[in-house]
Amino acid sequence: MLELLLCSAFTILPDFLYRRYAQGRRFGREITFFTVWYELRYGIVGCVILTISLITLVFFFHPASTAVTSFFRTVPILPEASGRVAEVYVGVRDKVKAGQPIFRLDSSAQEAAVETARRRVAEVEASIQAAEATLDAAEGNLAQAQGALEQAIEEYETRAELKRRNPDAIADRDVEKLQITVDTRQGAVDAARANVDSVNASIRVQLPAQKASAEAQLREAEIALSKTTISASVDGQLEQFALRPGDIVNPFMRPAGILIPEKAGRVALQAGFGQTESQVIRPGMVAEVICPSVIFTVLPGVVTEVQSVIASGQMRPTDQLVDAAQVPPNGTLTVYIEPLYAGGFDSLRPGANCIANLYTSNHAKLEDPNLGTFQRIGLHVVDTVGFVHALILRMQAIIMPVKTLVLQGGH
Repeated sequence: MLELLLCSAFTILPDFLYRRYAQGRRFGREITFFTVWYELRYGIVGCVILTISLITLVFFFHPASTAVTSFFRTVPILPEASGRVAEVYVGVRDKVKAGQPIFRLDSSAQEAAVETARRRVAEVEASIQAAEATLDAAEGNLAQAQGALEQAIEEYETRAELKRRNPDAIADRDVEKLQITVDTRQGAVDAARANVDSVNASIRVQLPAQKASAEAQLREAEIALSKTTISASVDGQLEQFALRPGDIVNPFMRPAGILIPEKAGRVALQAGFGQTESQVIRPGMVAEVICPSVIFTVLPGVVTEVQSVIASGQMRPTDQLVDAAQVPPNGTLTVYIEPLYAGGFDSLRPGANCIANLYTSNHAKLEDPNLGTFQRIGLHVVDTVGFVHALILRMQAIIMPVKTLVLQGGH
């Protein structure tokens, strides 16, 4: 309607003024209801053509969308395993901080596992101390065996020397017995040394490995115990949290509640624009947003990102071929709009539905000295007609509460 009134001011109104005052024609006589088309045909045709051209120009270079929403991600409150609630630390709709405990599951089994793992570590440490004592004993046995061997060798060498000097002084049988004694005690030394090496290997390799394994089991048990206490992952507010001690919580079927992050839905807006306007929508375009949750207020924004794909064309591999006729025909281009100034969208509630206008700016192009006259005029016209769309948006902001509260019954 605004475009029609604006165009009629340049077409129908001058035509009527010319025929009324220049030609002397009057309503009810020369200009009647039946002759109005004939008398004002040039103005009416010019108004229709100009209105259509203006609407096309405005909505193409300054696109608008009513599909604007501040989407936000909710965080389900879930444990990693099923269990029965033992204690609840917060209320139904409390605000929580990151890391704050929310509720605790029954942890008797996990506590028993932690105690078992702790006792296993203590058992291995005791085994290490016992092995060290065994090592001392084994080293003592080795020293004793080496002393006996040295004594046997000395005795053997003495008897062998006497036998060499006087063969009749000592019997060959006695020398052979001493040789056997030396060999036996050498075996005892080797066995004692092997025992020492075995105990050393146990202290250096086997028992430390067992201790590391026991400590790993202890850490695993402690982690499982810590997971029985569910804490907030981010700052936010709880919703639908009606959990009470004794309830069963299942991570697959029965979440405990929902956590809404503190900054959810306040960083950016997501808007869906028609595919036709995708030719002019670019990051950096200035945007204006109005929302029912913030009446009589126009929120300035800027386009920060344009999604490179259109969601209606996505597919998931199945056992059936995709029929192109089943694809939704009116897929929209997703555009991300952030506040032009810091905190510009803080007044918006997450999930709010809004209306957004984007404005094409040719200011940089107009600074080109090689730009032709008609191109310069055309770019000025494109920038100027954005005023019409901005005016329409402000009229919608004024009418929106009336339309919602009166005409739609407050819904």
